[in-house]
Amino acid sequence: MQVKYLILLLLGTAGVLSVRAQDKQKLAEKSLLHTDSTHQAAPAPVKGDTLKTAAPHKDSIVFKKKHDPRKATIRSAIIPGWGQAYNREYWKIPIVYGALAIPAVTFFYNNAWYKRTKKAYNIVYQSGFAPDGTPLSTPDTSHYSEIDPRLFYKGSNPREPYDARTLQGYRNQFRQDRDFSVLWFFILWGINVVDATVFGHLKDFDVSNDLSMHVQPTYNPTLNMPGLTVVFSLKNAKKTAQPAAKQPVYY
Repeated sequence: MQVKYLILLLLGTAGVLSVRAQDKQKLAEKSLLHTDSTHQAAPAPVKGDTLKTAAPHKDSIVFKKKHDPRKATIRSAIIPGWGQAYNREYWKIPIVYGALAIPAVTFFYNNAWYKRTKKAYNIVYQSGFAPDGTPLSTPDTSHYSEIDPRLFYKGSNPREPYDARTLQGYRNQFRQDRDFSVLWFFILWGINVVDATVFGHLKDFDVSNDLSMHVQPTYNPTLNMPGLTVVFSLKNAKKTAQPAAKQPVYY
């Protein structure tokens, strides 16, 4: 009987202790929940941006220099073909120098023969006169060796140079051809300058098939009626010009 009461006492004590332990645990949980709801956590430090800010670059837009026809003119006037190179028409440079080479070569050729015929004429002419100017019955041939061999008559024996009249005609002809060579050289140089100038101006203009006159429909709000407009398009290579003229025709 005593053992039975002892067992009941132990069971009752264990139950009371268990209930008290559960009450303490619930109280602790409530206290923790209340603390969490009233306490604001400190914001976590925000890490700075790790991306490096790119340094500002200079404007990368390249402005194309405007083509100056006057520069092309001046350069071609100084050096032939320089203006064509400025206009980026490099294929014209050999043509320019080829054209200028022709009068240059003919100048040196005619000038050389002018000097030969002039010297031969002076020798032949003076061979018929004495140093004092009196005419000689027999020409003095001591200086004939100084005459170019190509100015002698072929087959003559002894060899005899052309007469003074013939040599004078050759001399005058070669002198005239030499002077014309100089004239043609400067004419072709001038054409080279004109070419550089003209095509330097055309660099700024649109020479495509868009240069035209066309008709487009229009509407006149004043008369409240449709019509047609004739438009002349004159465009620049870099900037489109406004229509030059409009002539509306109403129906």
